[in-house]
Amino acid sequence: MIDNLRNLVRYRGLIQSLVARDLKARYRGSFLGFFWSFVNPLMLLLIYSFVFATILQNRTEGIQPYAVFMFTALLPWTWFQSSMNEATGSLISGGNLIKKVLFPAEVLPIVTILSNMAHFLLGLPILILFMIYYGVTPDWTELPWFLVVLLVQFIFTTSLALLLSALAVHFRDVKDLVSNLLTFWFFTTPIIYSYQQYPQYKFYFDLNPFTHLAISYQEILFFDGPFGHKWWLLALGGASVVLFFAAYWVFDRLRDSFAEAV
Repeated sequence: MIDNLRNLVRYRGLIQSLVARDLKARYRGSFLGFFWSFVNPLMLLLIYSFVFATILQNRTEGIQPYAVFMFTALLPWTWFQSSMNEATGSLISGGNLIKKVLFPAEVLPIVTILSNMAHFLLGLPILILFMIYYGVTPDWTELPWFLVVLLVQFIFTTSLALLLSALAVHFRDVKDLVSNLLTFWFFTTPIIYSYQQYPQYKFYFDLNPFTHLAISYQEILFFDGPFGHKWWLLALGGASVVLFFAAYWVFDRLRDSFAEAV
């Protein structure tokens, strides 16, 4: 397992080329092309803002302007959700590559996460524009923590992607199960509402890993104050590293059966 992990560094060129291919293929043949990377998060923000700020009005004190508050956590959630949905079936859809000799199967879910991460980063300018428009000013001294949150989310997402993609090869129901669980996960995470609105559920919020990512993004980008959730974030980072090695161990144990199963 350790040798395969070391080999991942050697495959960085392959990963870069596959990510570039995925990004190009995603909008191939469309009129706006790569410009959709900016249009999609803009449309997402406008739709959610209309629904939750106009129809289902949320006037909770402390999270206004609501559109910006919501989008600070919704944007990384979109990265996570898209990565999970696509990565779970990545080994199955990439079966022709897996059957080739010496092709590193773990590259496929990692490529999916990185390509969706690129879309997440391209959506940040839309968030920044809305922050400027509404006059939202974060605590600039806390912005370096943004890179830490980004890294923790990447490790956490990669861990789940490796585990679920390996299991989905042998249990095809995993892909549909993940899709439905993500819907439940979204509404049980303080993204479209503040966790402070429901203090009676704090214990359950704390058990939700993405709660700590969502709150971290909100405290760094939206709230003008100290980053008080940093210890929860670091704890999640440590747990994500442990989860990564456990998930990779399972992935490595099932590796030899992928070519036959897909």
